[in-house]
Amino acid sequence: MSTPRRATQQLLLPVNPVFIWVSLVVALAVNMLPLGRAAWRPDLLMLLLLFWGVHQPLRVGMGAAFAFGLCMDVQQTALLGQHALAYVALVFLAITIERRLLWFSLVAQAVQVLPLFLAAHVVEVPIRMLAGGAFPGLDFLLAPLIEAALWPLASLILLAPQRRPPDRDENRPL
Repeated sequence: MSTPRRATQQLLLPVNPVFIWVSLVVALAVNMLPLGRAAWRPDLLMLLLLFWGVHQPLRVGMGAAFAFGLCMDVQQTALLGQHALAYVALVFLAITIERRLLWFSLVAQAVQVLPLFLAAHVVEVPIRMLAGGAFPGLDFLLAPLIEAALWPLASLILLAPQRRPPDRDENRPL
């Protein structure tokens, strides 16, 4: 049975799996850019993992989150499993709320995903501190806010290829 949608929401075409994986690899590459790691900088890979975990939970699950998390751990020379645990927890929470979340507008969805981003960052910081890292300060609380603010933009961009053009046939109910 398909996910229920609001009556005003447009029906979407099936998503191309290549598009999902290319978007995740691009987000991983952006995260790996040597821009310096500021505590407030949003984690774009986390944003896309949550997005695809909500919209395509059968294609992007906890295994993909774990693999991408290990890639981030290796790239940042962090404790192996630090990002992986945070990403897996995030995708698990995304899968648990995906049916409820899709009923809300994009702005309301952003409010709903803010605690998920916050939880992922709160999981990551103590592990980093246990491994000998310094406390990043309260600036790390800005990253979940920025990621939640990026949610509507990410939704519009990533769902654009799936939107079908409006059909003007008045004899068809959908």
